[in-house]
Amino acid sequence: MVATGLLLAMAAVYLVSRQLTDLHPAWGFVRAFAEAGMVGGMADWFAVTALFRHPLGLPIPHTAIVPQNKDRIGDQLASFLRENFLVTAVIARRTRNLDVAGAVAHWLTDPAEAAGGRFRAGASKLVAQVLEALDPQRLGGMLKAAAANRLRETAVAPIAGQLLKAAMAENRHKPLLDAAIVWAGKALADNDHLIRQIVHDKAGTVLRWTGLDETIANRLIDGIAKLLTEMREDPRHPLRVRAENGLDILAWDLRFDPETGARVERLKSELIDNPALQRFLDGLWEAARAGLLGIARDPERAMRGRLGDVLRQLGETLQNDRRLARTINRFVRRAAVGVAADYGDGIVRLVSETVQSWDTQTITRRLENAVGKDLQYIRVNGTLVGGLVGLVIHGVDVALG
Repeated sequence: MVATGLLLAMAAVYLVSRQLTDLHPAWGFVRAFAEAGMVGGMADWFAVTALFRHPLGLPIPHTAIVPQNKDRIGDQLASFLRENFLVTAVIARRTRNLDVAGAVAHWLTDPAEAAGGRFRAGASKLVAQVLEALDPQRLGGMLKAAAANRLRETAVAPIAGQLLKAAMAENRHKPLLDAAIVWAGKALADNDHLIRQIVHDKAGTVLRWTGLDETIANRLIDGIAKLLTEMREDPRHPLRVRAENGLDILAWDLRFDPETGARVERLKSELIDNPALQRFLDGLWEAARAGLLGIARDPERAMRGRLGDVLRQLGETLQNDRRLARTINRFVRRAAVGVAADYGDGIVRLVSETVQSWDTQTITRRLENAVGKDLQYIRVNGTLVGGLVGLVIHGVDVALG
C-alpha cells in the first residue's frame, strides 16, 4: 500500500506540476522528479511482479520467473544443501563446539517468560514450520524405508536369544509362564463346551446312549484343569520344568543354530513386507507427526502436568551432570555426521521432490512471505531513486541549455 500510494502520489504531483511549469522554473524540477519517480516506480513494480507472476496477467516473456522455474529452484536448493551443509567434514567442524545438551537443558528448565521460554517458542515455531513444509508422505516413507532397511540388516535371532537367556537368568520368564498357564485355564473354562462336543461326536452310540460321553468329557476337563492348577502352584512341576528346558534350548538355538536363525530371518522378512505392518507404521508415523505438531504449536502446554515435571527433571540432570552432557554432545555430533553420510542423498531428494510437488501458488506465496516487505521497499526505493535521477538529469539539461 505504501509503495503503490507513493507511485500514485508521484503521478498526482506530475499532473499538477505539468500545469504549473510555465509559472516558475522550479516547477520543472518538481515535474522532472515526479516523472522519473513514476518511471522508476513502474519499472521496479514490473520487476518485482515479474518474479512471481505475469504483470497484469499478460504472458510477457521472462515473467513469472519463480513459478516457471520451481523445479530448477528445488534442484538448486537441494544441491546447495548437499554441497554446503550435508558434507561430513563441514558438519564435524561446525558441531565441534555445539552444546546440544546445554541448549536442551535451558529449553526444558527455564520458565515461559525467561530466555528458555522464548527459545522454546521460537524453536517450536521453526519445528512446526519445517514439519508442515515437508511432504508428510515422502518424509514418512523415507523414515519407514530407513527403519525397514536397518531392521533387515540386523540379525534378530542372536539378539532375541540373548534377551531370552538374560530373562531366564533373572527368573523374569516365570511371570510369563504363570500368565500363559492362567490364560490356558481361562481358555479351557470358556471353551469346555467344545471339548464336550468333540467327545460326544467321537463317542460310540452306546456311550452316548448311556451318558458316559458326558462323564468322560467331565473327567477330561477336570484333569486338564487340575494339571494347570498344579503347574501354576508347583514351580518344580515336571511339565513346567520341561517348558523351561524348552525355553533354554530355544535361547541356545537362537544364538548358535544356523537353521533357527534362518527361520527367524525369513519370519522377519515376511513381517516387514506384510501390508498390515506397513499400514501400522503409516498410522504410527501420522500419530507421531500429529503429536510433534501439537507440542511444537503449544510448547508451554506440553511443559505442564506430569510430562512437564519429567522434562524439567531431565533438564536439571543435564545441567548438573557435565559428564552426561559431554556424552550427549559427542553422540549428537557423531549422529549428525552419520546422518549426513548415510542419508544425505535421501534428504537432498526429499527437499527437491517436495519443492517440485508444490503448485505455483504455494511456492509463490511461501517465497513472497519469506522475503517479506523488502520486495515492496524495492519499489519504494526505485520510485525515490528514479526521482533523484530525474532531478540530476533535469539539472544538467538546464545547466547546458
